[in-house]
Amino acid sequence: MSLQRISALVMRYLYLMRSSWPRLIELIYWPTMQMILWGFINQFFVGHSEWVAQAAGLLIGAVLLWDVLFRAQLGVSVVFFEEMYSRNLGHLFVSPLRPYELVLALLTVSFLRTSIGVGVAAGLAVVLYQYSIFEMGLPLVAFFANLMVMGWAIGLMVVALVLRYGLGAESLAWAVIFAVAPVSGIYYPISVLPGWLQKIALLLPSSHVFEGMRTVVREQVFPLDSFWMAVLLNMIYLSVGLALYLFAFHTARKRGLLLQMGE
Repeated sequence: MSLQRISALVMRYLYLMRSSWPRLIELIYWPTMQMILWGFINQFFVGHSEWVAQAAGLLIGAVLLWDVLFRAQLGVSVVFFEEMYSRNLGHLFVSPLRPYELVLALLTVSFLRTSIGVGVAAGLAVVLYQYSIFEMGLPLVAFFANLMVMGWAIGLMVVALVLRYGLGAESLAWAVIFAVAPVSGIYYPISVLPGWLQKIALLLPSSHVFEGMRTVVREQVFPLDSFWMAVLLNMIYLSVGLALYLFAFHTARKRGLLLQMGE
């Protein structure tokens, strides 16, 4: 593994981002719009719902953490798609670059993109609603890390599908993450779900994170059992995502598909 090649890729993606103002705006636009929308909804519920009133800012915190998961997944898959759009995969892999080095570069860029996008939205939440998600302290780091890893795992699975089936599967990058949203308990406890759906929810790291966030906000207690369960599930998800990516990449290179992929 070469840190020089990985850092070269990261720098390349950062230069690409820096030279394109629409890309920069897109990074902060959606997290900010969601935060503003849910901020107003939260303000309404604080005055009309006892449950939310007990923990003002609960919905804003939930939407910011949800965006961590969403942006982490897009940070992997969309950046990879840009290499496909520009038919650059063949050029990259005639160099000594290894597939896992590309993965490490994608994960690094995903972390930077997510930190910028969600960081700006979190700062605006302080200005607009006097709510700071950073008041959660160290538990916020645990939630952030778990959601990042889950987003990376899903992103790698999507990349593997696109490597296998081509850009026809690109729409999965946007659709898959929303499939887990209803059972992740982002805005409500998973206890409101039907019994059979609760069992599925408990298989998702995100559901343990959002349950943990509500416990921290409402009871000021960090639930270690939820944290470790999320970590364990994330290890499984990330292993599966990485294995699928490496298998799909190996198959694509064997069939010569890397040189043919593009718009």
